[in-house]
Amino acid sequence: MTWLITGGAGYIGAHVVRALTEAGERAVVYDDLSSGIAERVPRDVPLEVGTVLDGVRLSKVLAGHGITGVVHLAGKKQVGESVDMPLHYYRENVEGLRVLLEAVTAAGVTSFVFSSSASVYGMPSTGTDLVTEETPCAPLSPYGETKLAGEWLVRATGRATGLSTASLRYFNVAGAASPDLADTGVLNLVPMVFEKLTQGAPPRIFGDDYPTPDGTCVRDYIHAADLAEAHVAAARALTTAPGRALTLNIGRGEGVSVREMIDRITAVTGHRVTPTVTPRRPGDPARVVAAADRAAEELNWKARHDVQSMITSAWGGWLRHHPATPHR
Repeated sequence: MTWLITGGAGYIGAHVVRALTEAGERAVVYDDLSSGIAERVPRDVPLEVGTVLDGVRLSKVLAGHGITGVVHLAGKKQVGESVDMPLHYYRENVEGLRVLLEAVTAAGVTSFVFSSSASVYGMPSTGTDLVTEETPCAPLSPYGETKLAGEWLVRATGRATGLSTASLRYFNVAGAASPDLADTGVLNLVPMVFEKLTQGAPPRIFGDDYPTPDGTCVRDYIHAADLAEAHVAAARALTTAPGRALTLNIGRGEGVSVREMIDRITAVTGHRVTPTVTPRRPGDPARVVAAADRAAEELNWKARHDVQSMITSAWGGWLRHHPATPHR
């Protein structure tokens, strides 16, 4: 198999590329480099620069490299930005996917792995239940809507054409397989806390009055390396059983509160700063924790890294990309 990884120069994409190549698969990266970093792509992996909105370019790349499978990670993913720019998000995430699938089916590609998100669930029950793949989907943002619409489009294309598909619903991604693959953005909780701590400022907790044990939101965190391994498992599951249509949660099944996460981060970094509590953000669910047993059954995959490993590896990457950071 030869796999095209769209968004393969991004934080998650680079992990997927490395995991696929280490598993003996051939990879080609397709990225517009709007947020991806070319240096993340291994030297022996071809990098094709382009947008998924360019069907002609995609068709040439698919044919030129003899692509037989696609892992689609390219897209926009900032929830707040999607609220302000819904048309941009639908164009990039839904129209881009439609154009890609059109090129993929015309090229005779047989397997398609789609990067989805736990944001499709919106605000599930505030109880202790885990979120299963049957939990009703009610996204709260245009970003979440585009991911759910993407799943529908992927499944419909599979039914109509015989394309084997897997939609992987990521939960909260953190950590790095190596410092050079670390998340360089400051959009997720862990790097956001790193940034505040290294500025000598208190990290923020958005609301501490939720119906959870310590009043702060509870989330399921997964190491980027484990997420990458899930993509390898999904890719191989599609090639060994043609015609499959999988929709799977990719998480650990363990909830960690925002306050607990900040406490663990301060312990690892040595920056002892008391967080500041600010009002809730609109649309933040109290608790979203994955039921990951279906992924274990379908893919023979299970997350191996714990939260401590995520924080420690992410901190190593932060220090590499922010060398002026004082390490206390």
